[in-house]
Amino acid sequence: MTRPVWLSPAVLTIFMAGTTMMSVSMGARQAQGLLIGPLSLDRDWPLATFSLAVAVHNLMWGAFQPFTGAAADRFGAARVAALGAFAFGLGMVLTALGGATLTTLGLGVVSGFGLAATSFAVVLGPVGRAVSPQYRTTALGIGSALGSLGMMALIPVAQALIAHLGATGAIWVLACLSFVSIPLALILHRGEKAAAPPAITTHQQSAGEALREAWAHPGFKLLTLGFFVCGFQVTFIGVHLPGYLALCGMSKGAGATALLVIGLFNVIGTYGMGRLAQVYRPKYVLSWIYLGRAVVTLAFVLGPKNEATLLAFAASIGLLWLSTVPPTSGLIAHVFGPRHMGMLFGVVFFSHQIGSFLGSWLGGLIYDATLSYDVMWMGTAILGVAAALVHLPIKDESLRGQPA
Repeated sequence: MTRPVWLSPAVLTIFMAGTTMMSVSMGARQAQGLLIGPLSLDRDWPLATFSLAVAVHNLMWGAFQPFTGAAADRFGAARVAALGAFAFGLGMVLTALGGATLTTLGLGVVSGFGLAATSFAVVLGPVGRAVSPQYRTTALGIGSALGSLGMMALIPVAQALIAHLGATGAIWVLACLSFVSIPLALILHRGEKAAAPPAITTHQQSAGEALREAWAHPGFKLLTLGFFVCGFQVTFIGVHLPGYLALCGMSKGAGATALLVIGLFNVIGTYGMGRLAQVYRPKYVLSWIYLGRAVVTLAFVLGPKNEATLLAFAASIGLLWLSTVPPTSGLIAHVFGPRHMGMLFGVVFFSHQIGSFLGSWLGGLIYDATLSYDVMWMGTAILGVAAALVHLPIKDESLRGQPA
């Protein structure tokens, strides 16, 4: 079987190193839903305390993302990712050592920066620039899917670590995994260097010019608003689903199983939606995804709770989990060009993380007040319908004369 013409050795190198680094950080982030209960119990914290640390983590991830994306566009993803892997590990060390304040600083701020420097905007930028427009969304889908493998792989690992070492011991191991991923930045650098386009002597748009152009585009604002909903939905479910399942009388392992299935089907869905967005207009693909989330959420919450319905929900929501990333990043690259894709995706992603902050924090806050997650589940479904409608009027013609 021949390799696709766009899948050069340089792009393969970027995939291998960049997405492995992203897998470690994204997998550790996904394990937060398993840590929230045991760590709160071990340290005698109310649920809202660790929920706040996770919420700050998500907010800082988004706040730093435009800057780490811009830095990767200018200085290369490898340098930024190496710093990010170190910061993520350091933040986890502070979490393992500290009380509520140090946990909020370590997990929230330091690891939040680390995740911003090792995740989508940084890793997908060189992929978007290395691949021609007719294959770009497919390549971004593959990159997102490979980076999401950590979500699947680290969930059973984190569950076993918590069972054998306790929540704090598991955090120490996750910190070490982040530190040992730092040398992969050297491999990522070689891939970036080989894939770099030839220098252009004419005037190139500055980062400030690119940002002003994008923000003046109505579709960019609508895309940003829709991604807010994505963050709210996936973070609420990822952090609070295990606790919700416990309230429904399901076994202690049900939450880990559900997150594992979500991670597995997320890989399939992210790749599939990348391919789909290469055939259909990405804005329509995004509308289908958000509407699908609303339907799946309502069906799960209103239906019976057993192993079969849980697995059906986890598989369905997994297909729609991070599948928003390839059409969103591909739409940005198509409309505004790939030169400043990391920064512009970072700006959109900041909105995603504001939603993540609210999804995590409000989930704990509302549960502490009502001893129920019903309000959050209904809000998640309603926001899905709203996001489906928001994407329809986006004007998606390229401003750079790129082919559709």
